[in-house]
Amino acid sequence: QCAERIPEAEAVLDLLEKCPEHQKKGGFPVIVFEGLDATGKTTVTQAVKDTLNGVLLRSPPACISRWRTIFDNEPTPIKRAFYAAGNYILSSQIAKASTLAPVIIDRYWHSTAAYTIATETNGKAQDLPPAQDEVYQWPEDLLKPDLVLLLTVDPEERVRRLQHRGLEKTKEEAELEANSLFRQRVEESYRRMVNPECHEVDASPSKEEVLKTVLQLIKKHCAL
Repeated sequence: QCAERIPEAEAVLDLLEKCPEHQKKGGFPVIVFEGLDATGKTTVTQAVKDTLNGVLLRSPPACISRWRTIFDNEPTPIKRAFYAAGNYILSSQIAKASTLAPVIIDRYWHSTAAYTIATETNGKAQDLPPAQDEVYQWPEDLLKPDLVLLLTVDPEERVRRLQHRGLEKTKEEAELEANSLFRQRVEESYRRMVNPECHEVDASPSKEEVLKTVLQLIKKHCAL
């Protein structure tokens, strides 16, 4: 319905329609990294990709990420539809890449779900839908990763890193910084995800230590 007003929406839908349904994973492991901005995802995903001679993919995928700012300024249902579609387009890329090498992903479905749940809920983390609620389940028709790692750092350290980076804040990042309850709801939503769950990794230590921890978890949970 919004394609007439937003030409980019039609392009996203065209890409989505070209993706086969029920993507199947190849023989190599698929590892997702989740977490708030400035928890070290960019550094860690690149290091893991190099260590495992893998392929690095991001959500939203490169083919639609140039339109991200357009959809970020649209009403919430349209914005969410853009990110949800991005996950399904990404799954098509994952299916292909995982036949050739390990696949490392910077954000996937859990990000879309966690931010949506946190936005739809007011108040504290205990006001979120109960832990067994279906909102925390992985979609049945979306390619599932082998392992999801949630990088966390304490709030003060995260803000310090953001300031050090000096990058322009997204609307969500501004909200995370201004509203500690929102941040807590996002992080708790991540922790309640199931099938697959998020394995939490403290990303406060040095890059070398975090990478070592991450590689140990990959070795434990994935057949390499």
